[in-house]
Formats: sequence, C-alpha cells, structure tokens
Amino acid sequence: MNKTAGGVNLPVLRSHNAALVLDLLRAAGEGGISRLELAEGTGLTPQGVSKITARLREGGLVAEAGRLASTGGKPRTLLRLVQSAGHAVGVHLDRDELTTVLLDLAGTLVASRTVPLDLGAGAETVLKTVTAEVAAVPAAGRVLGVGVAMPGPLDHTAGVPQRVTGFPAWDGFPLRDALTERLGLPVVLDKDTNAAALGLALRGPGDSFAYLHLGTGLGAGLVLGGALYRGARTGAGEFGHQVIQLGGPECNCGRRGCIEALCLAAVGHGDLERAAGVLGIGAANLVELLDIDRVLLGGRVVTAAAEPFVRGVGERVRIPVVLAEGGAHVVAEGAAQLVLAPVFGRAEASPAGVKIR
Repeated sequence: MNKTAGGVNLPVLRSHNAALVLDLLRAAGEGGISRLELAEGTGLTPQGVSKITARLREGGLVAEAGRLASTGGKPRTLLRLVQSAGHAVGVHLDRDELTTVLLDLAGTLVASRTVPLDLGAGAETVLKTVTAEVAAVPAAGRVLGVGVAMPGPLDHTAGVPQRVTGFPAWDGFPLRDALTERLGLPVVLDKDTNAAALGLALRGPGDSFAYLHLGTGLGAGLVLGGALYRGARTGAGEFGHQVIQLGGPECNCGRRGCIEALCLAAVGHGDLERAAGVLGIGAANLVELLDIDRVLLGGRVVTAAAEPFVRGVGERVRIPVVLAEGGAHVVAEGAAQLVLAPVFGRAEASPAGVKIR
C-alpha cells in the first residue's frame, strides 16, 4: 500500500469550501463540470473556485475532462475528480474475523480481504493482524486514512473500546491511537453498526431508519432525521440488549432474556423462523418508540438467509423492511466512509451524532 503517492494535499482536503467543490466534482462523474457551474452550485465566487481547483489539480485530485462547445466566448474547461488519486481503508473487526476493504474517492470498492480473527486473543495479536492486513491492501494512490469498526460499546471520540460484549479485556484500551502509531495513518474508530448506518445513509434518501445487524452479535445503527445518532454518551444502538423475556437465557452482557441471546440461541438450533420472530419483536418496539421510516437488515446471519428474516421482521412492523445494500462488506465499507465522508463535506460532527447531507 502506498501512503504517499499521488501528492494529495491533506490540508486542502480539510477545507470546508474544498469539500463543497469536491462533492460536486464527484457527483458530476467522468463527464466533468465547469468552474462556473461549481461556483453556482457551491455559492462560492468564481475566483474562489479557481483557487481551490488549482490547488486540487496540483495535488492530483482534479484533471481536465475536455471543453464545452463555445457559445460565442472562450470555451469552458470541464474538470473531473481523479477517483484513483486517493483511497480510504475500512476495517471491520468482528469477533471471529477481520474484513478489510479499499474504497476510491468515489466510494467504489476496489479491493477486499477477509481473514480469521480472535478478538479475544489480546490487543497485541489483534494489532499485528490489522497492521498486516492494511499493509496488504493494494492502493495505487494516497491512502487518506483508515476507518475501524468493531462491536461496542465504545467511545468514538476518545477512540477507546469499552466493555465489548463477551470481550471485557478491551475496556479502556487506546485502540485508535495504537493503530495510528503502527500504521502511520489517521485512524477513526466507531461501532460496527454506526459505521454501517453511515455508509447506508450516504446511499439513501436522508430519512430516518434503523440498521439491524445480526452476526456474531446483534446491534443497531440509528439514523434519525438524516443524522447518525450515537447518543450523548455514545451508547445508542445497543439494540440486542433489550430484555424481552424475564428469566430468559443468560446473555454475554450479564443480563437474562436479551434479544441477542434469544436470537443467537434460535440461530444455533437452526430455527431461523423463531430468530426472525424475536428480531421482529425488537424491531417493532424500536419502530413504535422512534417512529422511523424503514428497517434495514444485515449481518452474516441475515445475508446467508435473507428471505425468512425480511419476511419475519416485516410481518411484525408497519414500515418497509429490506435487506441492506453492501452484503458482507456493509460494515467495512461504512468504516471507510468514516474517512471519506468528511472529505466531501457529507458528514459533520454534532454532540450526539453526525449530520449527513
């Protein structure tokens, strides 16, 4: 992986006005867009746009895409985003495997890798595996950063996992800073369901939805009014630990009768209809509480047998229930978007979440 090729000027990418320009360039595609259209679309002055695009061209992010036919004056030059000039790496740290993806500046999946992982093997072993896998991703252009998503709860602002369900030894470990030092790249850490929800929100209509992820555990990512909602203490989305059966089976979190424990027990017995029914009860509670517009389902258990889950949950809620786009890479791609979205001004931090536009 090349950390420096392409000459991307990171301070330029942190500019709000540059982000507005880059977002329009990305939306224009290979056909390009003129400087005048960029000025009209961003509200910036033509002079301001010219300065920004000049710096972006110097950094290799922007190139000419031809010229518009003349209408009497000087033909306008069209500019396009060089999608391969920069990349973001997304890492999904699951309890038993690690998935790494590479996205270009357009958010297109360029490469992916999945290897076994034991999240309980200790921080040093996990760090070595992540470092090796990120280094193995073939990036021709500059890598802008690495987004890491893992089970929660965690504090994304400090970059520190808390008492990860089933793996309490991670509590308080400075994972983001440790990876930043080893990789020599900016690192962003967030919960797996939050990363997936961010990536899905960037593809969708900007409404309110819940992304329910059933894999080695069960959690939710919440987008409310077009904003990724993490909660005042970053603990929102621990969907799997609602107690719906008093005195039920013990959960890894220490409680009894959690949706996660009931769901995973049913899956373990091969009873997907029951698992979908339990998931549907929890989803119905969530819909009634938050008045959201739709429910998206994902995670390896769901993607392996989507029909009974989409049907079973759909029978219990009064809003659309669909399989989330992205399949097995939905979390890892969302993790990469933790890096890319701010570059294009598509995600702005707020006290309890991230605004998505």
